[in-house]
Amino acid sequence: MAEGRVIRAISGFFDVQDGEKVRRCRARGVFKKRGTTVLVGDKVLYEPIGNNEGVIGEVLPRTTELVRPPIANVDHVVVACSFVTPDLNLYMLDKTLVAAALAGVEPTVVLTKSDLVVSERAEEIVKLYRGIGYETYAIAAKFGSGVAQIRARLKGRISVFAGPSGAGKSTLANALLPGLHLQTGEVSEKIGRGKQTTRHVELFQMDAESWVADAPGFSQLQLELASRDLREYFLDFTEPAQACGYRGCLHLDEEGCGVKDAVERSQIALSRYASYRQLYHEIREQELNEYS
Repeated sequence: MAEGRVIRAISGFFDVQDGEKVRRCRARGVFKKRGTTVLVGDKVLYEPIGNNEGVIGEVLPRTTELVRPPIANVDHVVVACSFVTPDLNLYMLDKTLVAAALAGVEPTVVLTKSDLVVSERAEEIVKLYRGIGYETYAIAAKFGSGVAQIRARLKGRISVFAGPSGAGKSTLANALLPGLHLQTGEVSEKIGRGKQTTRHVELFQMDAESWVADAPGFSQLQLELASRDLREYFLDFTEPAQACGYRGCLHLDEEGCGVKDAVERSQIALSRYASYRQLYHEIREQELNEYS
């Protein structure tokens, strides 16, 4: 059997790319009995049929598997957030960074539409997230500003784009892959969000070892995480937490909390702490609903 990668899944069929050739394949009937799923991003072994078709016989082991969007072997996520239209939502950015860590996927933060905001604001946000340890860039994809830096981050990886509708994900993908011509969405004045322009998961090849996924789903995050464990995913809390009065401190209303002290001293950004509290209570509410 030949080896290829699934780049598209539509109506029970899978487009498998092998070198320069793409074949429309179906999965073996035994897959359904075994509960085996085929995902975009999977490396598979397939039996060629004729010139353009084939049958997938085996799904090779995955390194990662995302549920939303359903895609395999992603090792990098570009978290795109716009400075304006829609307005920058740091809570959603922080939540997406937690989701990336849970999935075992390295994030790159890309702040789009930097040409529409004062440079001091852009520099402030970039400095904040770089200081935490995230690779962060402010770009204007329409004008090509900063695109080369992002392209370098994609080399040798399967990258997926995350972020709210209207943040410029498709515009950025088009800039990274000239000739792609993905549909871009305008932002609705009524709801302040962009119209979802991506309807299915699809992989696009940059070069022999680099792929970009245009995929829906990251705007509706639900974290599979215990509320007590959330603190471990805010990297800027790690060092200040060592000064907490007791080991089980949740950094909420406890006395002698090193994290709260760091917030008061402006060593942790107030926006980050606000995101933590909001996300903690969101997860905690889900837990209480499950047990009620």
